[in-house]
Amino acid sequence: MTAISLTWGVAGLTAVGVVARPFRWPEAIWAMLGALVLLLLGLIGLHEAWAGVTRGLDVYLFLIGMMLLSELARREGLFDWLAAVATSHAKGSPTRLFALIFVVGIVVTVFLSNDATAVVLTPAVYAATRAAKVKEPLPYLLVCAFIANAASFVLPISNPANLVIFGGGHMPPLGRWLGTFALPSVVAIAATFCLLYWTQRRVLKAETIALDVEEPHLSHGAKLAGAGLIATAIVLIVASAVGLDLGLPTFIAGFATAMLVTALNRENPVEMLRGISWSVLPLVAGLFVIVEALDKTGVTRMLANTLAEGAQTLPSQTAGLAGLAVAFVSNLVNNLPAGLLAGSAVQLAASPDKISGAILIGVDLGPNLSVTGSLATILWLNALRREKQDVGAWQFLKLGIVVMTPALLASLLVLILL
Repeated sequence: MTAISLTWGVAGLTAVGVVARPFRWPEAIWAMLGALVLLLLGLIGLHEAWAGVTRGLDVYLFLIGMMLLSELARREGLFDWLAAVATSHAKGSPTRLFALIFVVGIVVTVFLSNDATAVVLTPAVYAATRAAKVKEPLPYLLVCAFIANAASFVLPISNPANLVIFGGGHMPPLGRWLGTFALPSVVAIAATFCLLYWTQRRVLKAETIALDVEEPHLSHGAKLAGAGLIATAIVLIVASAVGLDLGLPTFIAGFATAMLVTALNRENPVEMLRGISWSVLPLVAGLFVIVEALDKTGVTRMLANTLAEGAQTLPSQTAGLAGLAVAFVSNLVNNLPAGLLAGSAVQLAASPDKISGAILIGVDLGPNLSVTGSLATILWLNALRREKQDVGAWQFLKLGIVVMTPALLASLLVLILL
């Protein structure tokens, strides 16, 4: 067996481990195991593996900052309060509650990232539906999963995958980003809402909602956490507008907010740090090493050459096909490794905005097809299981085909025609 086939075999088994989680081991263990096997087999050197790990520095800093902010908001009850406010403003209407949760999900995803929507908003929505005496909470919980991916390319900060596609100083300034993605994002969000509501309309029409929903008290810590979130969003928008990397500003904002809130509450910050899902960092690091090894096999160069040729001859068709391909591949191997490979190819080929934009839409929106398509959807599924709720893979796939496919086609079409 050649080194190339061995590398691809290890990478494929790693992807299966991350997606399927055999023995119920966390995704991070499978990613790190895959990286370790590559090292032990001599398929990648220690220096190259370290280079792969360090490529993700901006992503790690971004994730740490966002996880700090999300955990603060969770501990202080900020998202519980937002969900309760949405429920009370529904005024007994299941459809209005569905729409309000969708709006809250957009705001959280756009300014805090899709992982925050999956991890923090999902249990808050479940708690709100229980307080409203909802018989079937699934339609409202599905909102958290679908909007987490559909709204994740409104801003560069809305999805860590965006930093992967446009990492290493390739992130477009905010004005250019909005010029490329604003209208496709609106189309993706609108199509997702309409199609998801259409699939859940019968359940919603049969639902009843209590009118006397009690809003939880918003503590000083929650208000400070909210102010920190707003300040962070402003800092990141400014950083994006001037073309700076987003990892360090996010980390500084998250760390400063965490210190202020814990000092106000006179709490030990260690307790807050224990609530963060740190395993996401070795997961990302392991996947970066896998991609570094695959790059040695020449796949990145091959993909880059294909993109460069297509950009010269058939740019619109190349953009559409690339977006569709990466969307469906993301559901087979998870969008993080798919995005890492695609991002490397995009940067190597110096792809024009339409092609790189189509690939990013595929990486961000495509995972709405399956429960294993993105890290956010996996985290959402885990959050459901903690609440004794479950959504089967086939059940989600049938829904994803109806909701994701038209939204993806429409947003890609808008991007190409802009």
